[in-house]
Amino acid sequence: MREPNVEAGARPETRIHPTALVDASAELGPGVDVGPYAVVGPRVTIGAGTTLGPHVHVERDTTVGEECRIFAGAVLGTDPQDLKFKGEATVLEIGDRTVIREYVTLNRGTSASGRTAVGSDCLLMAYVHVAHDCELGNHVILANSVNMAGHVVIQDWATVGGITPIHQFVRIGAHAFVGGGSRIPQDIPPYCRAAGNPPKLYGLNSVGLERRGFSSEVRKALKQAYRAVFQSGLNVSQGVARAEEVVEQIPEVRHFLKFISDSDRGVTIG
Repeated sequence: MREPNVEAGARPETRIHPTALVDASAELGPGVDVGPYAVVGPRVTIGAGTTLGPHVHVERDTTVGEECRIFAGAVLGTDPQDLKFKGEATVLEIGDRTVIREYVTLNRGTSASGRTAVGSDCLLMAYVHVAHDCELGNHVILANSVNMAGHVVIQDWATVGGITPIHQFVRIGAHAFVGGGSRIPQDIPPYCRAAGNPPKLYGLNSVGLERRGFSSEVRKALKQAYRAVFQSGLNVSQGVARAEEVVEQIPEVRHFLKFISDSDRGVTIG
């Protein structure tokens, strides 16, 4: 992808390759670079400095933030793959600085929520599929061929390994790590590691938490909460109640316990 030619004090140039097709209603910010044979459809907004590689297709009703990089063959903003979809107006929203690699597909939402959303500073590796009404937070990493059904929620800083299918309505908590090749039919609690088919929990994502600057006191409290919920011999709801009694209720512990209590599909356990 070409770098915009920017002189000091000048607005960066927007570049559209002669073979690209850009709808008259699309809005391209300064410094946007649209590559060969790309298609940008109606009511699309592309933020400043974003690059679209060859054969990228942004179908319609999509907003892409600033300084994103979208690689060859990616397809954004297409209709939901949902038989209940009747053509209602819905959108796809992508934050800033997100990288979308080759042949990723992202569908718009349905009337259930009206939108599909991907946050800022995410990395979606080749062949990832983000289905209708999914919501990804910031700094999410999805490795190659992660396939999400509809209504999946992935919170900030979560990482999902490659070739992993995720069942509809599943939630993956903040700072969780899911090993590649797993099948995820139930929620993955925040701050945890999970892998397998069927998946199991393997304790806290300790390496990830340390790398991201969580203090030893926070990690210790989360470990105490994890043990109370999953290693005490109690059922999950009893374990949550026990953790609320015996573990200091710092924000991270409260988030961990509330995520588990709020689960509709149930949480993955060890």
